[in-house]
Amino acid sequence: MVFEIVQTAADWIVYSLLGLSPDSPAGSSLNFFLYDTVKIFILLLVIVFFVTFLRSFFSPEKTKAWLAERKGSTFIGHILAALLGIITPFCSCSAVPLFIGFVEAGIPLGVTFTYLIAAPMVNEVALVMLYGLFGWQIAAVYIISGEVIAIVAGLVIGRLKLERFVEEYVYQVKVKPTRIAMYEPTYTERFQESWVETLDIIKRIWLYVVIGIGIGALMHGWIPAGALAAYAGKDNPFAVVVAVIIGIPLYSNAAGVIPLVSELTRAGVAMGTALAFMMSVTALSIPEMILLRKVLKPRLLAIFIGVVGSGIILTGYLFNWVMG
Repeated sequence: MVFEIVQTAADWIVYSLLGLSPDSPAGSSLNFFLYDTVKIFILLLVIVFFVTFLRSFFSPEKTKAWLAERKGSTFIGHILAALLGIITPFCSCSAVPLFIGFVEAGIPLGVTFTYLIAAPMVNEVALVMLYGLFGWQIAAVYIISGEVIAIVAGLVIGRLKLERFVEEYVYQVKVKPTRIAMYEPTYTERFQESWVETLDIIKRIWLYVVIGIGIGALMHGWIPAGALAAYAGKDNPFAVVVAVIIGIPLYSNAAGVIPLVSELTRAGVAMGTALAFMMSVTALSIPEMILLRKVLKPRLLAIFIGVVGSGIILTGYLFNWVMG
């Protein structure tokens, strides 16, 4: 109902107030931009608030403590790390301190990498937005594939025994023990803090979202549906690889990439290719790799990129094959 009102308002502004034709590239693009901008920000406001409220029950300290308690069972540790990666706070700037804290707590290197992969790759906001835009099947593929990539990549890195390729100072750092607060906030306090954090998150990501919608709007109006399929469709054997290579240099978050993913699929790009593009942006962005270089030697960083990138590419091809 709300989105129908938004669509009616966008139609009135573009076609009645501005007098643009629905069949013109400018009219089609502007209508798409207005409608999707309002729609996605409504979704963001609701979803981010819910997620931040859920996150109030977790903390990096609790996450580290739970993983440390289960470090004796490596496989269970990988599964737990992947699941915690979905719901616990993570951004590129937290990669280094989290890594040092996990290593200092005695958590196996492979389990640590499982968490570091799952946290940015399987974004809970993106999950709900994918559900709203594409349905539960696509959302399920996104979360399952992301979790599998994180677990398998962590297992592979753990099996290779690559601890010697972690910078020496990481093992020498002693993180001051952080006492997990005994005080539990009331629900009113959680709601208030979640609202403040929601506004802060939206302030930090709104530009990426608008840019993504803007690019999608330009594609919507000026690139005929199906035109991109010739280059990134399922018939191009290198489409997924190209999408991942293009995605790595970009710096955005899943919420900012999803509007572009939506338009790519409308324009004929295979869903697996579009998802691989989104995963490469969120899991292998250059800023995060630069930060991880502070704690990983070049060989381990290269192995990390290779293992995760291969998993993303394989997932893209597999999903294209299943959908085909």
